[in-house]
Amino acid sequence: MESPTLAAWVGDVESFTGRRWQREPALYTPEALAPPFDLDELDAAFDSGLLRTPYLEMVRSDKVTIPSGAFTASRVVNGTAHHGFADRAKVLALLRRGSTLLLRCVDQWHRPTGELVARLSEELDRRIEAFFFVTPAGGQGLAVHRDDADVFVLQAAGRKTWYVHDAPATADWRLGELPDDERSPLRLRGVLEPGGVLYVPRGFAHRAVGAGGLSAHLSLTVRDLSVQDLRTALERGLADGLDLPARPLGEAAIADAGAALLDHARARLDALGPAGLLYAARVRPPVAPAPAESLAEAARTWESGAPAAGRTGLASVSRTWRKLRGSAAARG
Repeated sequence: MESPTLAAWVGDVESFTGRRWQREPALYTPEALAPPFDLDELDAAFDSGLLRTPYLEMVRSDKVTIPSGAFTASRVVNGTAHHGFADRAKVLALLRRGSTLLLRCVDQWHRPTGELVARLSEELDRRIEAFFFVTPAGGQGLAVHRDDADVFVLQAAGRKTWYVHDAPATADWRLGELPDDERSPLRLRGVLEPGGVLYVPRGFAHRAVGAGGLSAHLSLTVRDLSVQDLRTALERGLADGLDLPARPLGEAAIADAGAALLDHARARLDALGPAGLLYAARVRPPVAPAPAESLAEAARTWESGAPAAGRTGLASVSRTWRKLRGSAAARG
């Protein structure tokens, strides 16, 4: 059985949740941490020939948009041109000029990363996504910005200097780059070495600059609730168990439907409460499906198992074809 992921990164989980979680950024140096995705795995993804947009993009902090054609190539498959396949030579050329490579949703297409995300999602009861950044020394992919997620950074290669600024001053804060007139105090400055872990609480402004070598890190974003999530859960909860005609006819029927809706909503609100609303709004990680049968397993049992759908029909066609050929030969 896998050991708890969070404990392996931050040590004392109780101390972390009590002092750091959504309160304070922190750097950790676990004794042995090897991120499941690194530069070797990135090379394997390039070698597969299947890595393509929108899973990869290239960014620069100076607000220059890098078009996908600058780091991808086209291929002709079955006579049709398909675009957006990763071109390693173009990617390396842009990295050498200071751009950053960003891989999105690595957990969707890299199995070990998906398994790590699933374990952490179960521990934290949150939805998590994985991103991978590759930045040259002196390069900065994103300007100082705020994320709508808690972030765990696992350094895979090279060194990167992180600057983490204060939390938003108000509850109604904005995602993305900080406005030019906002000067949030610096809360943490540190260099992340391979194997190191950085925790950035939700909303804390941050940026990262390559400090040595070709810096690469895996970023795990832990999603939490927004007001829109609460609104959606409230609307869904108020309608639960209510059976009203979809199109009431006449003023009296419409008034009766409105009164029933209000009575139901009042009763649901009294029963729901703030804790119930938070529970209903929580976006829980999906339950991992049972492992599907692999093609290799299917091949080993193919002949001994029951005929697959369509095989009987195919044999019947083969027999009919042989009879037709035999009849033709007899006539000839």
